[in-house]
Amino acid sequence: MPNIIVNMKLDSIDIRILEILQQDAELQVAEVAQRVGLSTTPCWRRIQRLKESGVITRQVALLDAQKVNVGVTVFVAVRTSTHSQQWFETFKATVQAIPEVVEFYRMSGDVDYLLRVVVPDIAAYDRVYKRLIAGTELRDVSSSFAMEELKLTTALPLGYVG
Repeated sequence: MPNIIVNMKLDSIDIRILEILQQDAELQVAEVAQRVGLSTTPCWRRIQRLKESGVITRQVALLDAQKVNVGVTVFVAVRTSTHSQQWFETFKATVQAIPEVVEFYRMSGDVDYLLRVVVPDIAAYDRVYKRLIAGTELRDVSSSFAMEELKLTTALPLGYVG
């Protein structure tokens, strides 16, 4: 179990390491070290500290949605009339059991929940929709299909680190 360092201070080298790893987490530590002006061992220690503190939460492979046949993105806005904890737990479990839902947020404002769903086509989305509405009572479900992906990144902006 990682040691959590509360309010860990990140310096400019830590931030540069994070920028580099957000672009390519497969780089060898020696390459990262060279890019930030450190030797390998101190760079490795910094990366380990960033992992142990929870700043780096995991490393994953990013896939091409088209090549794995889920090139259609649907944003689903959900409204509900029920806000009990029991209802929420049921809804949350329903959504988490649907692998096509890749993002799930509780919102402020008019929409209660927002989901990002990836599927191969409208028929596949219809099956997701039916699973979604079968699991819980919902007031309104509104689906918007993305026509064109203009920006997609997993890199977080690091200009706010202080």
